[in-house]
Amino acid sequence: MLPLACGAKLKEVKIVIEFRNVSKVYDSTDTHALNHVNIKIEDGEFVFVVGSSGAGKSTFLKLIMHEEKPTEGEVIFNEYSSATLKKRQVPYYRRTMGIVFQDFRLIASRTVFDNLALAMRAVGASPKEIRSRIPYVLELVGLKGKENNYPDELSGGEQQRVSVARALVNNPSTIVADEPTGNLDPARSLEIMTLLERINALGTTVIVVTHERGLVNHFNKRVIYLESGRVVGDATGTYEGVTQQ
Repeated sequence: MLPLACGAKLKEVKIVIEFRNVSKVYDSTDTHALNHVNIKIEDGEFVFVVGSSGAGKSTFLKLIMHEEKPTEGEVIFNEYSSATLKKRQVPYYRRTMGIVFQDFRLIASRTVFDNLALAMRAVGASPKEIRSRIPYVLELVGLKGKENNYPDELSGGEQQRVSVARALVNNPSTIVADEPTGNLDPARSLEIMTLLERINALGTTVIVVTHERGLVNHFNKRVIYLESGRVVGDATGTYEGVTQQ
């Protein structure tokens, strides 16, 4: 290895999400959803989390979003720890996280602008901030001029773009996407994933949980492979290229 030049500094690596020996057991069904999982995700990474049904992907997401707490171990997100996070802190915890759902979860009776404005009002944004931020985000996701449309006036791909815009509107450090292309055709799916890649290139950490092998294989990104609640692969490349540990 070449020595560092005089005065040069190593780039500081910031860990955004860390699972420390995390296990999750659902007592009601005695389901061992995750078993001694250790994962680190760095600031600015784009990560796919893959695995078959029942592999533990949904529990992985619920622990990140603090919808569930680990039975054993610790989940750290942006310096918040599941071991010490109090219920009253959860809304603040989630404000640095944007979430994209498979089923869009848009309010049908509200315009695109109003759907995004509600998300901003929830974190105390002023009317001026709302008026300036929403057009910028809609242009970023390719929906300039759609502010006054209602969800049912948009295609499925456009509705998911609104969902992505809503996740972005409060300028989160991390976006978590739960099967974001599950209700879309292949062409629209590729568009949404390419959009998330562009957002990642701007500096946002992106985590995508998916079962769609074709999409994963299209992008040369880090892939975390879950099976029976364990991490059995973690590498950059294709779904098939992740070597099981």
